[in-house]
Amino acid sequence: MALKVKAQEKLQKIGKYEGTYRYIMMPELYTSLSQDKVIKEAALRSGVSKGIMQACWDAAGEVIKAWATEGHSVALPGLGTMRFGIRAKSVAKVDEVKAGLVTSRRIIFTPAVDLKEELAGTAIQITCYDRDGKEIKRVTSTDPGTVEDPDEPSNGGGNTGGNTGGNTGGGGNHNEPIGD
Repeated sequence: MALKVKAQEKLQKIGKYEGTYRYIMMPELYTSLSQDKVIKEAALRSGVSKGIMQACWDAAGEVIKAWATEGHSVALPGLGTMRFGIRAKSVAKVDEVKAGLVTSRRIIFTPAVDLKEELAGTAIQITCYDRDGKEIKRVTSTDPGTVEDPDEPSNGGGNTGGNTGGNTGGGGNHNEPIGD
């Protein structure tokens, strides 16, 4: 199994490469699997009926939604954890704090180590297309999936200034900014 990626030649309209054509890579999705198909496959693999699996799926979804909206980080077995987060504007004075400062509500997913390791070990197949959409090259990775880590000088990074931001308050190991 391999991750399929396409590299499309596109005209850059902003930024450092404005006015030039560059190959932009993005994952190719096969299809979106329906909930029904996932439930049917899970029932088959677990040996329970589709009806029982549907009831369990629905109940798990309701529990996850309820606990996450109460402020918990909820485990998703075999996948990782999810929690809700926000983006909000900052203010200088406490009497300026109000709900209207919240600019967006988000779902934050943190993958499990096993899932990250599986992804890191998965080969990548890249299909390159020119600006007219014609396929011009195919590349398949044979490397172990090593990616430079900007926080590790020994692995191509160089952040020597320590942690550069994130949530410094208590409440878990979440490195997400809470202001702007």
